[in-house]
Amino acid sequence: MAAECESCNCSAWAANDPSGVLSPHSFNRRAVRHDDVSLRITHCGVCFADVQWTRNLHHDSVYPLVPGHEIAGVVTEVGSDVMDFKLGDHVAVGTYINSCRDCDNCNSLLENHCSNFVFTFNGVDTDGTVTKGGYSSHIVVHERYCYKIPDGYPLEKAAPLACAGITVYTPMIRHNMNQPGKSLGVIGLGGLGHMAVKFGKAFGLNVTVLSTSESKRDEAINLLGADNFVVSSDKNQMESLKNSLDFIVDTASGDHPFDPYLALLKVRGVIALVGFPGEIRVHPASLNLGARTLSGSVVGGTKDTQEMINFCAVNKIYPNVEVIKIDYINEALERLVNRDVKYRFVIDIESSFK
Repeated sequence: MAAECESCNCSAWAANDPSGVLSPHSFNRRAVRHDDVSLRITHCGVCFADVQWTRNLHHDSVYPLVPGHEIAGVVTEVGSDVMDFKLGDHVAVGTYINSCRDCDNCNSLLENHCSNFVFTFNGVDTDGTVTKGGYSSHIVVHERYCYKIPDGYPLEKAAPLACAGITVYTPMIRHNMNQPGKSLGVIGLGGLGHMAVKFGKAFGLNVTVLSTSESKRDEAINLLGADNFVVSSDKNQMESLKNSLDFIVDTASGDHPFDPYLALLKVRGVIALVGFPGEIRVHPASLNLGARTLSGSVVGGTKDTQEMINFCAVNKIYPNVEVIKIDYINEALERLVNRDVKYRFVIDIESSFK
C-alpha cells in the first residue's frame, strides 16, 4: 500500500474528520529509546472506542486520528536497558502506553487509574505528541506497557485480550468471581460479554446470559457454553431468577434499568459495570436490602493484564474473531455499530500493509 510520503516510517489508516471514514495515511514513529520496545504489528482488534473517537463522539478527537488499542505483534527492536523482551518475542499492547510511574496507583500496578495515563491513540504523550494506535504497521512503546504473549497463542486471538479480555477479567478477579460453583450473570453478548462467559466457565461458575434478544439463546448456550439464557425483557423469566446470582458482569453501554438486575443477586451479591450507559438510576432499596454492591471498572493494570493473558494461554481461552483486511475497516466499523459481528473484528495488519 503506497505511503503518502517517502520519508515517513509508518504506514497506517486514519480518520481525517468526524465522518469517521478511514483512508491510507503515513507518519513517523519515534526512534527507540533506551527503555522502549518496537514491534511489527501483525493484528489489531476493533473496539467500539475506535468508532467513538474516529467520529469525535467525545468531542476531543485530534485528526488525522489512527485508532486501535488491541495490538499484537512481534518485537523487532529493543532499547539498551530493556531486559524482559527480545527480538522475535510476541507482544501485546493495550489501551494505554504511558503513565506517570510515580503515583500510588502506578506503584500499585494500577496504571489504568493513573491520573496521567496516556491513551494508546488520541492521547497526548509526555513529549507533547498525539499518540497513534494499532491500525498501523509498527509501534514503539515503553517496555512497562508491553505484555508477553505465550508461545503458541495465536496473535489474532491475542489482540482482543488487550482490551475486551482485560476489561471483564479485572472486575471478576477483584470481586472474587473465580470461585467454582458460584453463579454468574452476564449482561450483553458482544465482544466483552462473550469473554465474560468464557472466563466464567473457566472459573467453574454457573453462567447465565441476560440478553434483550431471544435470537442469541442458541449461540450463548451451544457456541459459548453458557448454562442458562434469560430474556431480560421477559418479566416471568426474570422473576424466576430472583435472588439466585452471586455476581453479574454488566457489559451493556446503552441506557438500561439497573433495579431489575440487582433483584437477581443474592445477599451481598455484586454487579460489576464495565460499560458506559448515559446514566445510572438505582432505588436505594435495591442496594440496601440485601447488602448488594454496584461497582465500576475499566480495563486493568499491567500486572493483571499479563496474568490474564497467561491465564488465557494455560486454559486455552480464545476470543471468537472475524479476521479482516484493513481495506474493509469502514464496513467493519459500520457493522460494529449495527452489532453485526461475532464477536470481535481483528485486522490482519501484517497482510494489509504488504
